[in-house]
Amino acid sequence: MNIDKENLAFVPALELSKAIARKEISSEEVTLAALDRSELTQDSLNAFITICRDQALEEATKADSEVSASAELSPLHGVPLTVKDLINTAGVRTTMGSRIFDENFPSSDAVAIERLKNAGAVLIGKTTTPEFGHKPFTSAPLFGQTVNAWDQNRIAGGSSGGAAVAAAAGLGSIHVGTDGGGSIRIPAAANGVVGMKATLGTVPNDSNPDSFGNYSYTGPITRTVSDSAAMLMIMAGEHSSDVHSMGRNNKNYLDAAINPGDLKGKKIGWRPLMGNSIIDSEVLSITLSSLSALQSAGAEIIEMTDEFKSPEPFWRIINQSAWKARFGKYIGAWETEMTPSLIRSLNEAQSYTGAELQEAIYKRTELFRKVQGWFNQFDFVATPTLSRTALDIGNDLYDPVIIEGKEAGIVRQTWYPYTHPFNLTGHPAITLPSGFHSDGLPTGLQIIGPYASDFEVLRCGRIFEIAQPWAHRIPPNFP
Repeated sequence: MNIDKENLAFVPALELSKAIARKEISSEEVTLAALDRSELTQDSLNAFITICRDQALEEATKADSEVSASAELSPLHGVPLTVKDLINTAGVRTTMGSRIFDENFPSSDAVAIERLKNAGAVLIGKTTTPEFGHKPFTSAPLFGQTVNAWDQNRIAGGSSGGAAVAAAAGLGSIHVGTDGGGSIRIPAAANGVVGMKATLGTVPNDSNPDSFGNYSYTGPITRTVSDSAAMLMIMAGEHSSDVHSMGRNNKNYLDAAINPGDLKGKKIGWRPLMGNSIIDSEVLSITLSSLSALQSAGAEIIEMTDEFKSPEPFWRIINQSAWKARFGKYIGAWETEMTPSLIRSLNEAQSYTGAELQEAIYKRTELFRKVQGWFNQFDFVATPTLSRTALDIGNDLYDPVIIEGKEAGIVRQTWYPYTHPFNLTGHPAITLPSGFHSDGLPTGLQIIGPYASDFEVLRCGRIFEIAQPWAHRIPPNFP
């Protein structure tokens, strides 16, 4: 396949890497195009906190020098990579979206980033995140507001908003985000791209000070399932820093996308609601319609009727307590420079007792057992990813969500009730573009699998993508 050099921005990473290996195009050409496009759109989209042009071009030159007839290259060799600015990158500013760390230059890469760079991926920049990734809106005093790739009057989602916007707008080929309550899947769905939260421990997390109680994940955001599978294959594998990664028998996840097969004999449980009472009727209709793509591959879709209460109240206790322990110490000196919603969240954590936190941890285990029990009957579970399309700019963490003119409740319980349960349980979950709303914005379908079934979730996602492709859809105002 010949690469269209005039439209490099939206060529899948796997195709670019093959072309680089065949010397049909150079990593330097691909990287330069990604850098130029990222800088050109920065004023309008604001997807980056840092763009590292000089370093990226040096790394691209190195990647090209490693291409030879005998060299065995990774499937992502030479392709442009972006990394969410919560994640450490050696020698590249890592702010965590906060003025507190405006001049923080880590001495080493996070494990997942080190693995991608060793595989030949070329870091072009650090994408935006709200301060310490504390909300599903990508804005902060440090950098301002990141906007949706499809409508600049709508939010990008978060907290990996910059990464998802970069994926949708063709600002680099592969993108790394983090997900503590939906932070990969929320913005991926809001911007019409693929985002995966793998099983707890599949990708080692050496950044979280609480390895045992971890509920935050590092994962891929891409335009195709195959590119996400390739990223996961490289990032996965045990590491001594993460207890959940030890002893894991990870597979060649790329094979799931290359040879996905079909879904004959598979049962998929369908949950239109997960503790919420309202969903946009058009989002519901689009999601239901998209399930036919899985039926056409042989799956049986069965609506689930068991009661499900929102775990958000105890997720919030666990989450805010962790933030308080880790970041509360900065309030005294930095309060006037910090995001108001972060300050409010840290202050709320002050009221929780040790007994309440322990009870929340017990409920986390109870939730895991309930969700894992679903897979005694089903092979996968499917949900909408979000209850409505991206919110208007100006909405924030403690504002009520409006769905079809009705006040639905707080953001965490009513806009993304489908995502944070699986952070607590550890189950793999992927969001896939499912269609477009009449407001012009994309919608998402989430597929969840049994614990440690990342390969099968990717396989199911790829089958869906083949039946209902989306990568040809490009946001307006982009060539």
